[in-house]
Amino acid sequence: MIKNYLKKILSISNIRRLGNLVNGIQAVGSGNNLNKLGSIYGTDKVGDHFYTSHYMTHLKRFKYKKINLLEIGVGGYESPDVGGESLRMWKKYFPFGKIFSLDIHDKSSLQENRIKIFKGSQIDIEFLNHVTTVTGDLDIIIDDGSHINEHVIETFKVLFPKLKDGGVYVIEDTQTSYWEEYGGDSENLNNPKTMTNFFKSLTDSLNNQEFNIKNYEQTYYDKKIISIHFYHNLIFIYKGNNDEKSNLVIDNQI
Repeated sequence: MIKNYLKKILSISNIRRLGNLVNGIQAVGSGNNLNKLGSIYGTDKVGDHFYTSHYMTHLKRFKYKKINLLEIGVGGYESPDVGGESLRMWKKYFPFGKIFSLDIHDKSSLQENRIKIFKGSQIDIEFLNHVTTVTGDLDIIIDDGSHINEHVIETFKVLFPKLKDGGVYVIEDTQTSYWEEYGGDSENLNNPKTMTNFFKSLTDSLNNQEFNIKNYEQTYYDKKIISIHFYHNLIFIYKGNNDEKSNLVIDNQI
């Protein structure tokens, strides 16, 4: 009844501000706990999924740094006033961070201090280049967008080079790697077109110093991926200089 009454007397933007105020009060003392923040702000990264615990493990070192975070996908589908729950969670968790997002639908009404949202496709290279020109170098990239296998792979190819050394690239909802309507495959688990197999193939890049191939030329991924962490429906990829030498192989020859 209270919600319905507020809808009658307040504008959508004022209702959102009031909601942010209430959430902020509820979040007092929980700033280090993404599980609690996820529940307070209503993101499906906790509850429906089990992502926030893993996020705390991998992202806590960024907690009090002046970071740039880009999340692909705002949520709420075509509704301009629905979504942004995880963006507000990230804003609370990273008090000195700038939070950026992009969505195929216009979500500009959800912008607020330290949250900027772009409208465009995650596979539009020109658009992505524009976004990263505005954001500057990125510390964290999270793909929670279309979940279409081809899109996830193509977006990674464009954005991973934009990630800072020391940064983390995250892919959510990798279950669609097995769903045909998203370009996935549950029958041929070696299908190279699925996102799971694409990222599994990059584990070889971690060990490229061990390849016994004369005159082997390193790929960008060979040089810049330093670790990959797979969880249920979730992948973390760390960027840096993959320059550890083999103890037995020299210049890719035993």
